[in-house]
Amino acid sequence: MTQNQEKLRRLAHVARRYYLEDWKQSEIARELGVSRPLISRMLSEARELGVVKITVCQPGEESSLLLDQLRQTYSIRSGVLVEDGQDDEATNQRLSQGAVELLHQLGSRCLGVGWGHLIGQLVTWLEKNPQPNSSVTDICPLVGNASIPARNYQSNENVRLIAQQLGASPHFLYLPALPESLEEKQLLCSTEIYRQILHQWTKMDTALVNIGNYPSSPDFASLVRYGSLLQQEHTCGRLLVYYFNEAGKVIQSDQDFAIQIPLDILSRCPNLIGVCSANTSVRALRGALRSGLFSHIVARAELAKALLA
Repeated sequence: MTQNQEKLRRLAHVARRYYLEDWKQSEIARELGVSRPLISRMLSEARELGVVKITVCQPGEESSLLLDQLRQTYSIRSGVLVEDGQDDEATNQRLSQGAVELLHQLGSRCLGVGWGHLIGQLVTWLEKNPQPNSSVTDICPLVGNASIPARNYQSNENVRLIAQQLGASPHFLYLPALPESLEEKQLLCSTEIYRQILHQWTKMDTALVNIGNYPSSPDFASLVRYGSLLQQEHTCGRLLVYYFNEAGKVIQSDQDFAIQIPLDILSRCPNLIGVCSANTSVRALRGALRSGLFSHIVARAELAKALLA
């Protein structure tokens, strides 16, 4: 290592301690066995030599910079990043508001809606903040109804409530998300009910899809649909009832009997918005964006920072 390289390495060490690790100048001086004024001069020199670059952002500017970086790194066109609330529920309400604002920016008309915790939070936000002048005219579910009573997974009811608050027409899917078998799925997908919703899916200009984490303990239905495939492929996240890994590969199984929008139709939707909840992980967001499916995201600014770090 040359003398100049050693000097830059030492300046970088001091700068890292001070700017990234919040050490005081006196603490760095004690660690290196030098005076505090020398540390101050080293920090100034680090800025002069470009070892340290300081950016001052106006309110809202940081989110724009993060979105620019995400656009350059992944295939998204835009999105909304929000600051954390005082707790997860408050953060999810901010994310819900961001998703509705994005629909307005896009001028969305024919909307498809997924399911999950954040979608349920979005319904709650809209009930408190109805948008009767929304551009959305038609709404349909992207996945069938769950057998569990949890509101977040009652696709038709969520569509009805969202349509009510946006002044739009709802279209329903009267089929289960997870029928008993592949044979039952094939039978149900040959019905007029399915053909009608398939027609709605092909008309969509915008889809709102949750980006969730892959559970540490997969449910029984996932094990039946995929066997050991999810573990073999190192699955890290979920969108609708599809799973993907960190490389962005959506896992496919010949035994998948879930009733949801086919992936090829979903991928052709002009505006595919991935919505993260307060607890969506960096791995899940990274895998989702690497899939190339999403054109827009709604996420926490801190999650975007962690992804880009």
